[in-house]
Amino acid sequence: MWQRIQTLYLAISTILIGSMFFSAKAVSYGADGEITEAIGYTAYVPYLILLVVIFLLNLLALTSYKFRVFQMRTAGLSALITFALQAWLILDFALTHSDYVFRISVIFPLVTIILDILAYRNIFADEMLVESAYHLRKPRKDRRK
Repeated sequence: MWQRIQTLYLAISTILIGSMFFSAKAVSYGADGEITEAIGYTAYVPYLILLVVIFLLNLLALTSYKFRVFQMRTAGLSALITFALQAWLILDFALTHSDYVFRISVIFPLVTIILDILAYRNIFADEMLVESAYHLRKPRKDRRK
């Protein structure tokens, strides 16, 4: 399982999405420079639902290494849903008041998208390698004697 690079990509992606449950999306600073308010991702229910779905898809893709086609589809679906989350965060950033400062965790979905796509490509390459080896080993029934 851990000998493939796509497993590492999916593990890092899962860790990044998992860390978003415990981090703040934006903070507001007071006049003295202290943080007065922190807004987490779990405070808004649609963000929480998307994060749970993405986390479960990444975890499912990470643990289903024996079923490459399913793993590939799960990683692709996770990348698509993460793209929707990232677009929503960008829209939220554009429409938010100027007194909030967004944290570095806002770009975690972008990194996750890149890692999921890389994992998808490597899983696809492994599947093509297995298929080519299968075609080499497949006996021909129509050989002439």
